[in-house]
Amino acid sequence: MQGETIGVVARRSGVGIETIRFYEREGLIEAPPRSAAGYRRYPEETIERIRFIQRAKDLGFSLAEVRALLELRVRSDADCHDVRLRAERKIADIEARIRDLGAMREALAELTRACSAGKTTSECPILESLSRAWNGSQMTTKG
Repeated sequence: MQGETIGVVARRSGVGIETIRFYEREGLIEAPPRSAAGYRRYPEETIERIRFIQRAKDLGFSLAEVRALLELRVRSDADCHDVRLRAERKIADIEARIRDLGAMREALAELTRACSAGKTTSECPILESLSRAWNGSQMTTKG
């Protein structure tokens, strides 16, 4: 029986052994057949599939989205347009996160500008703002 051990697959695909086991549990890769000696032997395609998963994750796709992309690869009725729509949605998600991060950066920059050295922490505008925001969110969750 040919195939690679989990350690070799991990090294060649650039992930840890636990990641491979996790992908198996999640159904992203198939559990490999066992050799006569009982060792799990992964086919070469598993390495490429793991690399695909990692590249998709690096581009911001969630595991659920990766699963959908993997399914599109094997569906005969799917076309590139289906993949493009998913990529365009991911771009929109990323742009929204960038806007949110920019707003967070600006709010924090404003707070740091209001902070004067030499004040005690009880007078710190950053800590005071965080306390107000926390108390405000607590009040909204209570009712």
